[in-house]
Amino acid sequence: MPFDLDLIKDIYNQFDSKINRVRKTLNRPLTLAEKILYTHIYSNEINSFTRGEDYVDFTPDRVAMQDATAQMALLQFMNSGKDRVAVPTTVHCDHLILAYKNGHQDLKDSKVTNKEVFDFLESVSNKYGIGFWEPGAGIIHQVVLENYAFPGGMMIGTDSHTPNAGGLGMLAIGVGGADAVDVMAGMPWELKMPKLIGVKLTGKLNGWAAPKDVILKLAGILTVKGGTGYIVEYFGEGSQSISATGKGTICNMGAEIGATTSLFAYDHSIERYLKATGRTEIANLANEVKKHLIPDQEVIESPEKYYDQVIEINLSELEPHVNGPFTPDKATPISQLKDEAVKNGWPLDIEVGLIGSCTNSSYEDISKAASIARQAVEKGLKAKSAFTVTPGSEQVRYTVDRDGFIESLNKIGANVFANACGPCIGQWKRVNSEQQKKNTIVHSFNRNFSKRADGNPNTHAFVTSPELVTAMVLGGSLGFNPLKDELINAKGDKVRLDPPSSTELPEKGFEVKNNGFKAPASKGEKVEVKVAPDSNRLQLLDAFEPWDRNNLIGARLLIKALGKCTTDHISMAGPWLKYRGHLDNISDNMLIGAVNAFTEKTNSVKNQLTGEYDEVPKVQRAYKAANIPSIVVGDHNYGEGSSREHAAMEPRHLGVKAVIVKSFARIHETNLKKQGMLALTFVNEDDYNLIQEDDKFNFINLKDFAPKRILELEIVHINGKKETIELAHTYNQQQIEWYKAGSALNLIKSQNK
Repeated sequence: MPFDLDLIKDIYNQFDSKINRVRKTLNRPLTLAEKILYTHIYSNEINSFTRGEDYVDFTPDRVAMQDATAQMALLQFMNSGKDRVAVPTTVHCDHLILAYKNGHQDLKDSKVTNKEVFDFLESVSNKYGIGFWEPGAGIIHQVVLENYAFPGGMMIGTDSHTPNAGGLGMLAIGVGGADAVDVMAGMPWELKMPKLIGVKLTGKLNGWAAPKDVILKLAGILTVKGGTGYIVEYFGEGSQSISATGKGTICNMGAEIGATTSLFAYDHSIERYLKATGRTEIANLANEVKKHLIPDQEVIESPEKYYDQVIEINLSELEPHVNGPFTPDKATPISQLKDEAVKNGWPLDIEVGLIGSCTNSSYEDISKAASIARQAVEKGLKAKSAFTVTPGSEQVRYTVDRDGFIESLNKIGANVFANACGPCIGQWKRVNSEQQKKNTIVHSFNRNFSKRADGNPNTHAFVTSPELVTAMVLGGSLGFNPLKDELINAKGDKVRLDPPSSTELPEKGFEVKNNGFKAPASKGEKVEVKVAPDSNRLQLLDAFEPWDRNNLIGARLLIKALGKCTTDHISMAGPWLKYRGHLDNISDNMLIGAVNAFTEKTNSVKNQLTGEYDEVPKVQRAYKAANIPSIVVGDHNYGEGSSREHAAMEPRHLGVKAVIVKSFARIHETNLKKQGMLALTFVNEDDYNLIQEDDKFNFINLKDFAPKRILELEIVHINGKKETIELAHTYNQQQIEWYKAGSALNLIKSQNK
């Protein structure tokens, strides 16, 4: 029987009555996002909420966590006072698996290396009623798409690419671990009512254009912060021509434009996918309530009346894109890539091509890459670059292997990694990357921040579709355009690649011997969770201290970050992933990737107690030992990227009191609030320039902290001059209570008592 069948039946049975109440309240046609949002409101009372202003409490249907973020989330849940999760919840072991030799050996080695953490996650899951997907089962988002996502549902996940489930018409939102704890504990989940971007898709993809190109094009239009505070809803006849997994790819990368989430309406492609993955009963149920799983007709006919912004993309005219390097919104059509590369001095030679990840690892994706590989063999071509493949799940891996796709890819030199995140999140043990050689790689992942894949700041990573990656490793150069360029084969003949062919779903059906799922114990009170006191991987959490209700006086500047400062800069992944369950140890990576605005160096800040420069964590530990508060200052879209709450917990743990920036990425701002931090923005962005290296800071009206009240910050320069600037915030009264209590978890625990 499919997972959550009774839950889904109950949700669909209530759709009519709930949506009728919403229509009565709003008195207008509804977008799909609104239907899902308003049918998941925590209170029975439905109000007309103002988008972008009102905070609303919701009741998600389920929670999903990956192993890197689940550790801290579950350590927090253990302190919540609850005996069992209140909603269906799963843990997926996908981040801690190395990509080095090959899938079989890497998985075997990773199970040994991470045994302590995997055992912890499995035991906690068993104790608290959480489904456990073991190492090798697959990447969280692909597994969710295959097993849990359903049209019209709402879920949260402790990974920023949770919106992947929007490919099946589910409102799936990435959050920090503390948000997940709220929902697992049966509490309401708070979100500012999102604004809506409607993306109308017309025409039909053809030739080399792929679903990936839709979001690559959109990223170029909106930039990495253009979707912040918005849900992106795709509609139009063009959307119906895209497969369910193609829709998932587009929704997945909505995280790269800062969107709260993205989704598609229910259609035949989603129905086909549900049936192909053993969920015919759910497809039949969805068909009965289909009118509630699509936007109202009036919305489709007059979208500008119901969305805050409307963008139109003609799929028939869409050109394949290659985005990067160093940022996923630098969008370049393939026809312009060579000229851009030469102009910008990007290395033309492609050293490695990588396909897979949570973004592009479906059966259809690998079928397209395999079709290019078969052409290469038939036309006498060989790969000029190294080539790796990462399947999305064991079900996908087993099925594509059965159907000969792996064999085709192997023939052009592909190395198949484990069903895990691997290179996409810094778990790629790339030979000689420590030499920091300037080089180019192309991949079908979602992010390409500096150092993300291999730790080398000089690796120029470009994002594109898996079929284009496969073609480009045959050409070996950013200057190769498979749409028009010829290649010389082993016989010296000129040949041209044909556009890829694809198989949306396996003709023989999906097949797997062991999907890797372990159900929890029906009663978990006898299950013991062990955390060794001397472990360097796991550490039980102590509660953060509550606010003393006084003004914050005499704070020092830890770092003024220059330019892009993502969660990868604040709390790096890669080798640091092994400390994700040990707050003190992982705090040694705090802000080591941020660029110091005064020196333009990383991991080097001035210790105002000694006057000397040292590593960021060491300086902050010195301030903490001296009981001196500190602040962090940043630029626009601070905290872009991953949902990892470690980027908020580490500063909190080490004694940073406030983060002051020009603007925040949504998840990171919430994570800071949840951990009892001050997340503030400059009222006048130019005041960023007033902050000097030796300044001291006094929050002179913090005692009056209240919703919408401007905070005043007195800056005391080293020459004695004082300046007062204004700081804004988005805290509502509930969030101020988190701050007063020391964290949201402290408040939950006190309420449970």
